Amino acid sequence: MSEPNSTAPVSATPRGVKIALALSVALNLGVAGLAVGAWLGDGPHRGMPRDMSFGPFSEALDDDDRKAIRKALLSRLGEFREQRDAARAEFEALLVALRADPFDAGALKTALAALEARNAERLELGRSLIETRLIEMTPEERAAFADRLEKGLKHRNKG
Repeated sequence: MSEPNSTAPVSATPRGVKIALALSVALNLGVAGLAVGAWLGDGPHRGMPRDMSFGPFSEALDDDDRKAIRKALLSRLGEFREQRDAARAEFEALLVALRADPFDAGALKTALAALEARNAERLELGRSLIETRLIEMTPEERAAFADRLEKGLKHRNKG
């Protein structure tokens, strides 16, 4: 009886899938940076998102895109303030759970789950903002954005 051929070629992941995955990860990281910047805001516009980083998307956005996204963020400033206040309370619950004696693993899990849910909400907000802007673009603007994004991704992959 012969053994199965274990040296059969394994199909490579299609390039498009790799690019889509890279874009998805980059968008998630960029939105996370946006959310962190929103909660760290200070100065005369306390609470106003000041980190407009969307990872590789930032490099591909032109000035008009950045202005439109900033305007959309500012129109939702109240949501950011509410989210920031809720996040503070959730972190306080986490700190209490971490310091509890006796330690309560259930309280820790609950606190971490609340933080995870809040992060998912922030990611959804950021995705929604960038998605809206991309939909609003003309076909020519989207093509130019895609070209800039592709160029930025290629540059990042070389490093």
